[in-house]
Amino acid sequence: MEEPNLDSRPSRKERVGVVVSVKSSKTIIVESTTRVPHPKFGKIVKQIKRFHAHDEVSSAKLGDTVRIIESRPLSRLKRWRLVSVL
Repeated sequence: MEEPNLDSRPSRKERVGVVVSVKSSKTIIVESTTRVPHPKFGKIVKQIKRFHAHDEVSSAKLGDTVRIIESRPLSRLKRWRLVSVL
């Protein structure tokens, strides 16, 4: 039986965003903005998405720009982990 190749595992999604809430313990809320063309009219519009991310040591502060990565479900809303404060 062959060993599973860990390099073939699909890469996890990464997002860069701004911390908008640090009120929960070990949890931050990160707002990520993407600019995409409108499907019908073509005008560039902003899409803002909020992610609940796990911050084990509470290193991120309000207003920090952070990098988060997709992970297994950690709670009802948390599916992301903090990688670094930029």
